[in-house]
Amino acid sequence: MLEVFKQPWPWYVAGGIIGLIVPALLILGNKHFGISANLRHVCAACFPANIKFFQYDWKKEVWNLFFVAGILIGGFLSVQFLSNPHEVKVSPALVAEMKNYGINDTGSLLPAEIFSWESLLSLRGLILLAGGGFLVGFGTRYAGGCTSGHSMMGLSNLQLPSLVATICFMAGGFVMANLILPIILRL
Repeated sequence: MLEVFKQPWPWYVAGGIIGLIVPALLILGNKHFGISANLRHVCAACFPANIKFFQYDWKKEVWNLFFVAGILIGGFLSVQFLSNPHEVKVSPALVAEMKNYGINDTGSLLPAEIFSWESLLSLRGLILLAGGGFLVGFGTRYAGGCTSGHSMMGLSNLQLPSLVATICFMAGGFVMANLILPIILRL
């Protein structure tokens, strides 16, 4: 049975399971779902302050904190018991393209040329890791939620702002992956 969990699952199985989350949450009466809101819940719980943004009943959303804890525990268990870090399969075409950008470490999940302390201190590393992290955080707050919240729950609730946000997420992802990232990787 453990071997079944060690193999990649088809997209339609994982997608179907994720898709069942939405009706389950709606049946349970929850209309909000996403990862980014949890930072607000943690701040409201741990640092009660006289800031209006953090003055709400965060205990009504405590289930979302358990959801994030499950993600962390599931990730840990997957790495410890279900993965083989020496068996990373990367498309030969992608390996060739990455070599054009000076990335030769294709045998691990995170190439050392991008994800390391030495890389962080380079211009490329600062732009990708620090700048990218800031932009993701800013964009999540500015959009009023993250991709999972808008694209799964927002669209299923037929919310126009979630449709606009999802279109912008997709357009931004295409522009970044195809136009901006190749320029940054050449730095």
